[in-house]
Amino acid sequence: MRQVRIFDTTLRDGEQSPGVSLSTQEKLEIAQQLAKLKVDIIEAGFPITSPGDFEAVTAIAKAIRGPIITGLCRANKADIDRAWEALRHAEKPMIHIVLATSDIHMKYKLQKTPDEVVKMGAEAVAYAKQFCDRIEFSAEDASRSDPDFLVRIFQAVIAAGATTINIPDTVGYTTPAEYRQLISHIRKNVSAGVVISVHCHNDLGMATANSLAAVESGADQVECTINGIGERAGNTAMEEVVMAIRTRRDFYQCETGIVTEELYRTSRQVSTLTGMVVQPNKAVIGANAFSHEAGIHQDGVLKERTTYEIMKPEEVGLAGNKLVLGKHSGRHAFRARLAEFGYNLSPEDLNKAFELFKVMADKKKEITDRDIEAIVENEISLAPEIVSLDYFQVTSGNVTVPTATIKLHKAGADIEEASSGDGPVDALYRAIDRALGIGHIELLEYGLKAVTEGKDALGEVVIKIKNGGSRVYVGRGVSTDIVEASAKAYVNALNKLLGDQYAGGTEAIAAGGAGTGGR
Repeated sequence: MRQVRIFDTTLRDGEQSPGVSLSTQEKLEIAQQLAKLKVDIIEAGFPITSPGDFEAVTAIAKAIRGPIITGLCRANKADIDRAWEALRHAEKPMIHIVLATSDIHMKYKLQKTPDEVVKMGAEAVAYAKQFCDRIEFSAEDASRSDPDFLVRIFQAVIAAGATTINIPDTVGYTTPAEYRQLISHIRKNVSAGVVISVHCHNDLGMATANSLAAVESGADQVECTINGIGERAGNTAMEEVVMAIRTRRDFYQCETGIVTEELYRTSRQVSTLTGMVVQPNKAVIGANAFSHEAGIHQDGVLKERTTYEIMKPEEVGLAGNKLVLGKHSGRHAFRARLAEFGYNLSPEDLNKAFELFKVMADKKKEITDRDIEAIVENEISLAPEIVSLDYFQVTSGNVTVPTATIKLHKAGADIEEASSGDGPVDALYRAIDRALGIGHIELLEYGLKAVTEGKDALGEVVIKIKNGGSRVYVGRGVSTDIVEASAKAYVNALNKLLGDQYAGGTEAIAAGGAGTGGR
């Protein structure tokens, strides 16, 4: 059966989602999971855009084995040189060159004639070919380009050495019928033997439909992201394309090499590290994807699952049973449950997670699967623990000024501080800032959400803090007490910031001084 390749661009196009900024370590963790998912290609980043992106692509190229590793570059020598410098460490490197081909892009963005663009594309591919056998050429805004011009430039870059040609719907403009026709036109008029790839955006909500229409027309490769994240309205969601092909293999007459049982785990990891919450009704991996509330649906599923379920939850990595752990559960059962989710923790992290589980079990009547996920994903953090919270006390009410007293542990020393604020959380954050001598920390986002159902549900806080530059840090904390969750989240974000600062040789976040800016 025909094999469709899966090109994952979560770490490049996905990270271009507004408000998302992943560290090198976070990108590497996602790349390791993508390799476990068995994607065919990982687009690790856009190396020339920043030192951080170059570092991440280099780290992934060195560490990941199995998938092809690629990085994006524009059609110029400086971009290609920088990309190859990072990708040369990969087991299977590929250079990915992008060049706009629509009339509107050529006229207003590139300010070049079609002849000049064809020459640029061919020269860029020929230059890249000296470094690498695998070259992908993307015709940016292809869905709004003249089909005959696409054929012309594709023929030129293939002659120069391109092994994959990509036909992106860059602005999410096309429809399934149009895209199907365009892919067929390209297939009929370009050289055989080259991989035909598609890359769709979701501005009109048709990214998955357009990608699947392309597969119907013979596309060999689909470019997509986990959870459909990406610029503007996002990209084609990998989990949707993969499960559509698997579930309707009879119709599409093809398959992918994805280990679908890893989809849910990958989705949760990307959601946690990017701070982008997956909507409950999201296809395949949303919280409600395998839930049934209507009585007639419940009755049907109880009698025969296939009456209302076209996929098994186990196929995407969800546990089929409802094993509930409690305070009497042992370490063996806890470790086995983690293994079912795909977590492979070090002995040290396993002990920490088990201790947190026991603390939570004393506070809650039931510990659900989502509670366990929250412990691992939000408490077993990749951030270095430079600062830890020893204790806090908050006084608040409608007749008193909210005040907070805290004790932090940093570099072998205990620091105690107190502050007032506009509310209990604000007072708490100001006390933490004062204890660390931090100024000019801007709280960009703060939120609370229930991680599990019930009145004794856990609270989760997502905050982003910024210190002068564009780097954004996401912190999370989990507790049955929402103020404690808020404190843990803030300290978690500060640890990430401090880790970056220390790695860069800076010993303080900002000039000393109490108070915060922007809160």
